[in-house]
Amino acid sequence: MDTGFSRKKAVMKTTKKRIRITDTTLRDAHQSLWATRMRTDDILKIAEEIDNAGYYSLECWGGATFDVCMRFLRENPWERLRQIKKVCRKTPLQMLFRGQNILGYKHYPDDIVERFAALACENGMDIFRIFDALNDPRNLETAIKAVKKYGGHAQGTISYTTSPVHTVEKYVELAKEQQSMGIDSLCIKDMAGILTPGAARELIGALVKAMPSMPIQVHSHMTSGMAAAMYMAAAEAGAGCVDCAISTMSSFSSQPPTESVVSILESEGFDTGLDQLRLAKINDYFKSVKAKRQPPSSSKVEAVDAGVLVHAIPGGMISNLRSQLAQQDALDRLPEVLEELPKTRADMGYPPLVTPTSQIVGVQSVLNVLSGKRFSMVTDETKHYAAGYYGRTPSPIAPKLRKQLCGGLKPITCRPADLLAPGLFAAADAIPAGLVQAEEDILSYALFPEVALGYFKWRAADPAKREPIPADVEEAKAKTAAAAAPEASTAASAKAADAPKIDGTPVLAPLNGTFYRSDAPGKPEMAAEGASVKVGDAVCVVEAMKLFNPIKAPAAGKIAFLVENGKSVTKGQVVAVIK
Repeated sequence: MDTGFSRKKAVMKTTKKRIRITDTTLRDAHQSLWATRMRTDDILKIAEEIDNAGYYSLECWGGATFDVCMRFLRENPWERLRQIKKVCRKTPLQMLFRGQNILGYKHYPDDIVERFAALACENGMDIFRIFDALNDPRNLETAIKAVKKYGGHAQGTISYTTSPVHTVEKYVELAKEQQSMGIDSLCIKDMAGILTPGAARELIGALVKAMPSMPIQVHSHMTSGMAAAMYMAAAEAGAGCVDCAISTMSSFSSQPPTESVVSILESEGFDTGLDQLRLAKINDYFKSVKAKRQPPSSSKVEAVDAGVLVHAIPGGMISNLRSQLAQQDALDRLPEVLEELPKTRADMGYPPLVTPTSQIVGVQSVLNVLSGKRFSMVTDETKHYAAGYYGRTPSPIAPKLRKQLCGGLKPITCRPADLLAPGLFAAADAIPAGLVQAEEDILSYALFPEVALGYFKWRAADPAKREPIPADVEEAKAKTAAAAAPEASTAASAKAADAPKIDGTPVLAPLNGTFYRSDAPGKPEMAAEGASVKVGDAVCVVEAMKLFNPIKAPAAGKIAFLVENGKSVTKGQVVAVIK
């Protein structure tokens, strides 16, 4: 399999320079535009045409697709990969791999990272774009080593952002560290679409000079409207491949349109190797898919958001942030959140905004707005981030704020994964008997215990008695959500007013979400039924916006829980009583 791409200068005017294109339609495009709601059947119906179009690679897995497959679509993500590989034999498959985070929002033990890479290769994955949200090389090394061990193409990554501490020199230093780890190519990941043409020329020029034999690929989003122009500059500077999405699935917070980029590049003497007639056929197909899958909220998004040049929220996070605010009945407060986010990011050490840091900083910004007081409500993930459990922050957090964010958590300076015991056998032992169908299920559970368990139980149930697929319910509700919103709000208020009086001090859910009696799956209970608690003790959590939000005891006494573990709750709902 040829996983290289050329960036050699033309020696004659009649010789076209080759630049390749990776198609993101099957992963990042619908993650950015539709909160990752494309189904496997949607993909398989057009996969053969896409395979024959002439792309360098097909990004079709990783990122949020794994979680969403199980949580919302009730699909097996491993089976999706196998089915795509069965059809796509000509074009290498590509995935987004979050280094030590794999596909999740925390660090996983090295044995889980290695086994995941092995099974991904075995099931058909070819190219692994491996990145770390903080650009901490310590969080990349195990993943790079594992991918190469099992025959995959390890693509290193620069998570691009701008700040007082992010410079070309630092980026080149990072790239050379990854080169020493054995990467096969390097991607500049401009997740927010803020890389300007001039900055691209400067950065790529420096990288080419420092690593002349390293193939360079560029990934961007059209959020700011600059990405297509930036791709042209990147190609001229020496990049050999760029990421695009078929036009119906492009632009906004997605990638630049393939057809337009092909025309731009070919008019300037580059050869992309793509078949425009076949692209037109593929685009027609996705027009029909769009009519079924596009959430109503996505159709209202403006084509260009110049505000991204200030708040720097990546494409996938934009759609998720809207969705999350809507879940909290607070979509009207999006402008406040976008104003708050750059301040929160600066306070937290200028992390690049890419999963999981985009989620951590984004949700913390939401909480800062909804609570009315900055950092008065802090997620467990923010605590661990501030304490170094995600890696080194690009810039130090002010000592006073760091102490506040960490709470009682002790800061660390070592590689976070060094603190983790092997996890594969523990994951296998934790799954109830009869639910595992293959080794891949153990990996799914290791990454997303509650989500995977919910999917396994649904899969094992009698098809005639299964609960509806969440995404089907979601699509049905979306058709009438706008009209029903005022009535639903009024009904909720009336219900709250009619709620019975509580004997004791109520413990309230601070957000809409899922109630848990532990701060993360697999950890011991934070407060047992009937236990004595003190004011300020963390007694339970609400998972909202994919992060865990501890609920603290507002009074001292014995606690009695009113909600079952894993059940949905609404903001202001009484989840426990302290007497």
